[in-house]
Amino acid sequence: MTSPFPSTFLWGGATAANQVEGAYDQGGKGLSVQDVMPRGIVGPRTAEPTPDNLKLEAIDFYHRYAEDIALFAEMGFTTYRFSIAWSRIFPQGDETEPNEEGLAFYDRVLDELEKHGIEPLVTISHYETPLHLAETYDGWTDRRLIGFYERYARSLFERFGSRVRYWLTFNEINSLLHAPFMSGGINTPKDEIAEEQLYQAMHHELVASARATRIAREVAPAAQIGCMVLSMPAYPLSPSPADALEVMEFDHSNLVFGDVHARGAYPGYFLRTLREKGIELDITDEDREDLTNTVDFVSFSYYMSVAATADSAKKTAGEGNIMGGVPNPTLEASEWGWQIDPVGLRLVLNQFWDRWQKPLFIVENGLGAKDDLIEVDGVKTVVDDYRIAYLNDHLVQVGEALQDGVNVLGYTTWGCIDIVSASTAQLSKRYGFIYVDRNDDGTGTLDRFKKKSFDWYADVIRTNGASLRA
Repeated sequence: MTSPFPSTFLWGGATAANQVEGAYDQGGKGLSVQDVMPRGIVGPRTAEPTPDNLKLEAIDFYHRYAEDIALFAEMGFTTYRFSIAWSRIFPQGDETEPNEEGLAFYDRVLDELEKHGIEPLVTISHYETPLHLAETYDGWTDRRLIGFYERYARSLFERFGSRVRYWLTFNEINSLLHAPFMSGGINTPKDEIAEEQLYQAMHHELVASARATRIAREVAPAAQIGCMVLSMPAYPLSPSPADALEVMEFDHSNLVFGDVHARGAYPGYFLRTLREKGIELDITDEDREDLTNTVDFVSFSYYMSVAATADSAKKTAGEGNIMGGVPNPTLEASEWGWQIDPVGLRLVLNQFWDRWQKPLFIVENGLGAKDDLIEVDGVKTVVDDYRIAYLNDHLVQVGEALQDGVNVLGYTTWGCIDIVSASTAQLSKRYGFIYVDRNDDGTGTLDRFKKKSFDWYADVIRTNGASLRA
């Protein structure tokens, strides 16, 4: 079979600092919002870190990064997406000088990646705003965070700009409207935040992202800067025109973030939303000029699709879905209620390419599932055929999009090694090709074991996608 994947296609996996590193109080690191979220999105925050928060140790990547990167290299990764913990570099977030111990740690990670010929793909802010910024400034509701983020981004570009080609400014930036504490460090309880505050926080993040793009071009002109959005296509629940309009409005609520990043200004449909809500944002002329610093590429996560309806009696959100939408009766779901829709990934790729004409990068896609570690021929492993099927079917659709003429730079599976879940802070919700021996109660050796999918993905990479089965 001839592969539709170009020879330059980047294959790899993705993780986030707060879900893998651990060492939450080592190396001069300050607290982040994740250190007081022991139940993930689904639970309340605590006043301080508590022993039941698995992210405090996570999978100890902070001490085991060399071992883990060697395993990624064994699979043949040509890229690895990881995030830098803001509070490792600026422990409080508002200091004037970065923490050298934090910078040195990421130098060591980059050393290992370079040793194995793996291209780094770095997320600057991945759901871990320094806790001090949340408690002192109410996170991104405060315009001063633009300057703090600008200083942080500049420090990274100055230190790592010659070593890192691909950068993402904010992880799943559109999630701010749905998970304000985790995504935006907004300390005000969600049910007390005024819509105007949320939209203003959104504006501050978009301006900060655009400024980071401008700074990168000054400091590291060879760098490629991308935005990162959570993609979730919606289908009308019925053929009703009202349901089709509901889909359009659902899409608009997410697409606005990409529109600003790729086009450099707020679209008319969003300005109409603000008018109809009676919201006037604080947008300066300088802000408008900043937003014209558009990204080089658009990256996104894709896990599931939803349906949309104007029928209020049927508007019951699907299990585990923080973004809205209702379950699609034609699709099966994962153990956590996320509906499985490989074709939706092709639809997203075509929609984004047609809309923005920017290269695309799939930086999260994967199946969270409960895995059983068993012994096969004297070797501990996980027979995760369900994960192989999920990833195979999604990658086949990526191949279809490539044949449609969509420009796709690469693909990084989410949680290429088992990590602590962001949504539930569990380890039993596993995504990886590598099993980590740690349990939801905190027990376990942290030893690593290759799953069946490890060799399967290695073969996909080795053949540049030719081994996939339609």
